[in-house]
Amino acid sequence: MTLTRRALLAIAANFAASVPLPGMAQTAPAIHVLKDPNCGCCTAWIEILKEAGFTVTTERSFGTLLIRHKLENGIPQNMTSCHTGEIEGYFIEGHVPPADILRLLSERPDAVGLAVPGMPYGSPGMGPEESREAYDVFLIRRDGSAEVFTSYEAA
Repeated sequence: MTLTRRALLAIAANFAASVPLPGMAQTAPAIHVLKDPNCGCCTAWIEILKEAGFTVTTERSFGTLLIRHKLENGIPQNMTSCHTGEIEGYFIEGHVPPADILRLLSERPDAVGLAVPGMPYGSPGMGPEESREAYDVFLIRRDGSAEVFTSYEAA
């Protein structure tokens, strides 16, 4: 069999398209965040996600509309916080660390998503980590139950 120049170029192009570029393997997936446009801690959390390699889009949402969105998508009222992210079929509620989001996407449990209820001091976007109070990241199951996904001790 003789390879023509055209066939050789097609093989080379297919090979090049299948090889990941340096740094692409480390790029995290895209996350869409619903937040109050005036919330500084939401903006700080988004910046932390971007620094971790996430592609972040945001959408303005206010008060009862944001709360209704959370509840309609399976986030129990006792698990809510100030902003809600959506990533690959999961919801991320509150100041969840990027490493926990990546672990969720890697493990792919049958769940609604992750939540850090309230706004614990020292969680991502809520002040310096070296002054962090203890907090838990919860995995929210589809039946509304929650279990500890990761625990962070006080600094």
